[in-house]
Amino acid sequence: MSSERAAVAPHLRQAAHLVLDHALARPPTLGPGRLVCIDGPAGAGKTTVADTVVATARRQVASVGLVHLDDVYEGWSGLGPEVTARVESGILRPLADGGTGRYRRWDWHSSRWAEEQLVDPVALLVLEGVGAAATAYDDLVTTRVWVEAPRELRRRRGLERGGVGLAESWDRWLDAEEVLLAAERTRSRADLVVDGTGAAPAVLTGLSNPPR
Repeated sequence: MSSERAAVAPHLRQAAHLVLDHALARPPTLGPGRLVCIDGPAGAGKTTVADTVVATARRQVASVGLVHLDDVYEGWSGLGPEVTARVESGILRPLADGGTGRYRRWDWHSSRWAEEQLVDPVALLVLEGVGAAATAYDDLVTTRVWVEAPRELRRRRGLERGGVGLAESWDRWLDAEEVLLAAERTRSRADLVVDGTGAAPAVLTGLSNPPR
């Protein structure tokens, strides 16, 4: 699956500052670092939000890392508990214990696992992708961000990136992610909701993760 790209808009800059304000106001949750999870359905604009958060954070935080779940899924059929387990046991728990995280990158072009990637400890780690804010490692998450957009818009974005030949794969993925995100109650657990269409400003929900 291709990553989501878009020009930085004012509402994204606003969202990035809200994310950082929220995360930096809270104690570390990932060992000495903080973890921002940017979740939501495919095609909503998560990668653009994540890139904006990272670019903004690099002006405020000593060290910043970014992991895209697109690199961790086992292709179009990779959305499920297996990816959550790989993220938790391979990346996040080692970082929380003061070590280095690692995962094997999925090569979408050759449909096979590629090289191992290391994730060094950082002051702020951004984890982006469908299922990023999984409840399995909720204790390690500092800030949960939900990015949303209508399904037809998201599907159109996906087909524009990958071509109409991927329509069946996209439809299966969109159906699978609806089940996952509903089961995880991801939107209702979010600290920040971002409209991926740009029609509305980012909103702090205030429903979860109060200052500790």
